[in-house]
Amino acid sequence: MNLFNVYPLFNINPVKAQGSFLWDDKGEKYLDFYGGHAVISIGHNHPHYQSKLKDQLDKISFYSNSVQNELQTELAEKLGELSGYQDYNLFLCNSGAEANENALKLASFHNGKSKVIYFSGAFHGRTSAAVSVTDNPKIVAPVNYSERFIKSEWNNIEQLEEIFKTQGNDISSVIIEGIQGVGGIMIPTAEFLSKIKELCEQHNAVLILDEVQSGYGRSGYFFAHQEFGVQPDIITIAKGMGNGFPIGGVLIHPKFKASNGLLGTTFGGNHLACAAAIAVLDVMKDENLMANAENMGQYIENEIKDFPHIKSIRRKGLMIGIELDRDCSEVRKSLLYDHHIFTGNSNDKSVLRILPALNIRKEETNLFINALKGVLQESCEIV
Repeated sequence: MNLFNVYPLFNINPVKAQGSFLWDDKGEKYLDFYGGHAVISIGHNHPHYQSKLKDQLDKISFYSNSVQNELQTELAEKLGELSGYQDYNLFLCNSGAEANENALKLASFHNGKSKVIYFSGAFHGRTSAAVSVTDNPKIVAPVNYSERFIKSEWNNIEQLEEIFKTQGNDISSVIIEGIQGVGGIMIPTAEFLSKIKELCEQHNAVLILDEVQSGYGRSGYFFAHQEFGVQPDIITIAKGMGNGFPIGGVLIHPKFKASNGLLGTTFGGNHLACAAAIAVLDVMKDENLMANAENMGQYIENEIKDFPHIKSIRRKGLMIGIELDRDCSEVRKSLLYDHHIFTGNSNDKSVLRILPALNIRKEETNLFINALKGVLQESCEIV
């Protein structure tokens, strides 16, 4: 049997990782400045993370949600404390797409309505409803398409108001990323988020904040939306939540009432997943990683802002989009193959996406800064 070939692969086979570095099967060392799409939040193989998982393996790895699991309670308490959402409830699942599926479903159960507003540039996952609110026709199959899903332009208040004016009685929810990642590190304005909240309240619609990539300290706040003082009804999380162990979650306002069978999952919130997620929260708190994310992000921005070929830098914490005056693919390849640094791209071909671990250190950021400077200066010489 062969693998179903859906991924364009770099010819690199990592076999070991520690902190912000990877090593391939040939012994070559790489700086990880992308974290596997913002998944690696506390660095590879953090000792506390390793210890938590190893200890849990000696006890119990899995049982279904038909029994009590005190690790789920511990995770919910620590997440509420660190995020500031102590009064919300937590539903645990396995991924960001699954979190968004459950959020959209819960919203529709809550108000009995069926239409959803999403935004240009959005990415919410590849599954049924999640892909239907993702702005990429190439990955939306005919079975996923429905007129129930309504696209509005990013940061366009007038268009959003018009949609609510004509279809407000049918709008179940509005789903928006705290910061668009795949869309190219697009940051909503405070006015835009406030207007969404206002319109949702006026029309009994549910505001869903997708913090799958922008949450968990990535922006310098626990959730990116917290900078703007807007309180959503539902928040979805994943990626950095488990530092590589598959886990996702839905934070749910107390106005939503739970009932047996309303939501469900086989693997969500299993013992190993909870141990991983608890370890991440412990490290984030003990090592003050949200402050480090902002400090290191600001340092990187200050150091690179005057480099040639950079048109703009879109940044919150360590969620950074470097907009170039050209396609970023050659720059990205040079960083990877010539300097052994992993970075990312986005749907905007000119944007180089940077998502290092939240505990990145200055000496590690300098490796990236110096390499980027050299690559961009070399581009000037070629031109």
